[in-house]
Amino acid sequence: MSDPWEAHAEWWQRRFTDGVDPEYTEQILPLIAEHLPAAGTMLDVGCGEGQVARVAAEHGLEVVGVDPAHTQVLVARERAGGPSYLQGSATGLGIADESVDVVVACLVFEHIDDVDGALAEVARVLRPGGRFLFLLNHPLLQTPGSGWIDDQILDPPEQYWRIGPYLSEADTVEEVEHDVFIRFFHRPLNRYLNTAFDAGLSLVRMEEPAPPPGFLARAEEYADAASVPRLLFLRFEKR
Repeated sequence: MSDPWEAHAEWWQRRFTDGVDPEYTEQILPLIAEHLPAAGTMLDVGCGEGQVARVAAEHGLEVVGVDPAHTQVLVARERAGGPSYLQGSATGLGIADESVDVVVACLVFEHIDDVDGALAEVARVLRPGGRFLFLLNHPLLQTPGSGWIDDQILDPPEQYWRIGPYLSEADTVEEVEHDVFIRFFHRPLNRYLNTAFDAGLSLVRMEEPAPPPGFLARAEEYADAASVPRLLFLRFEKR
């Protein structure tokens, strides 16, 4: 089976990079920048075409991006901006032990099968006291089968966010755009937290930001769901 991220790299680049996606430009990239140190080395796991890595380089960090998709790495190198890039796996980063000050994984782990191995790799490459900035589609509100329900049949009408089977881990393939199929792994939050704790990481900050204005402006059907977070941000430090 071909790698969907290799096959659909152009879709990702077109829909979510280069300033076209308000969730990245208004929320994700500023949130990451806020939690970066003033200097040091950073590893961007699942870097894609490098938009997170470039932001970190602009803030003065020495940045390496790693992504399994050759097509993404090629575009990242073309877009330049300071970081260097390697093709590699989250479970085999090819980076020396305790060699980086910050690891970022942005909307990546929900596509990784071996979460235990990937979090162990994050802990391995971080220096003691180093930061892990971990961003996920919110695992409670982005479960399989979840979504915004606008029920106009009831009197009065009801609007609410339906939550799917949260406690059960799931491996699904979703058609996110016509003929674009992406694999997702759902896990409850305790699975991520306990695995990170066991790997030697301590949680120091958690944020559940509301959807940014630019997203709500482009998705009028979600206007009444402005208090339902789509993103979960966790900041860990290595013990």
